[in-house]
Amino acid sequence: MDKVKLSVAIPASIISDTPHLREKTSKIGLIARSAAIFRVDEIIVYPDNAKVDQRKDQDFIALLLNYLETPQYLRKALFKLEPDLQYAGILPPLRTPHHPISGKTKHLKVGEYREGLVLSERKDGLLVDIGVQQPALMRQKEFGSGERLTVQVINIGEGVEVQPVSRDDVPQYWGYTVKTEKRSFGQLSRDSCFDLKIATARVGDNFIDIADKIVARWLGSSRILVGFGAPARGLHEIVADEDIKLSEVSDFIVNTVPNQGTATVRAEEALLATLAIFNVHFKH
Repeated sequence: MDKVKLSVAIPASIISDTPHLREKTSKIGLIARSAAIFRVDEIIVYPDNAKVDQRKDQDFIALLLNYLETPQYLRKALFKLEPDLQYAGILPPLRTPHHPISGKTKHLKVGEYREGLVLSERKDGLLVDIGVQQPALMRQKEFGSGERLTVQVINIGEGVEVQPVSRDDVPQYWGYTVKTEKRSFGQLSRDSCFDLKIATARVGDNFIDIADKIVARWLGSSRILVGFGAPARGLHEIVADEDIKLSEVSDFIVNTVPNQGTATVRAEEALLATLAIFNVHFKH
């Protein structure tokens, strides 16, 4: 069976209760770390308030998530200096397999995977920055300068040679992708590309009570969507704006933090708690 692709949907207003840029940045860092720890494949940032234009918040969240997901040796080339990255220095490193620590050519191994950036073209191929002292040669020329891609080391001789590969073919967890969604959660959940849709909500079934049912569905699914509500409103209220009942667009509505000891559970806290529970019960 093909590897299960796990997507999480977070609202654009997830940072609405955090006024300062530094704290917003820190919150996005926690979300990114949670996603990486529990091997999330895709983070979808959806609009949750039709009364306001949330594209700026969506773009900000996506910028920081993408920045964190990018290996450090490629960030300077792929990201411009801009005000929204003012506090990027406080972001925690992901330390995922595609963020290697060593930048020395002698530590490379044949068969190793790396993220690379096309630097230039020469007669025998393209030169690609893979985070070591010297660029690697890639003989395939169908990529443009400045393009990021996943490569595999195929030769370490007088120079390093790599070949392009699909990130889906990498056997290790290879980070997440980020998507800013125009559709609200209700419309997103109706997308036929997801064969299992789980909504998290305080008003939902206790996870323990329905865990076996979710497991049965999880094992037969290839694309899974897990949705999270906003600081001020849960998913029930968000989809009600579209005249939709959450049960109409979700296979399960689950409370993953029953008997909570606080008045509210923040979205980033619910994300961490939910993914931790799913990690114990499900495989993907």
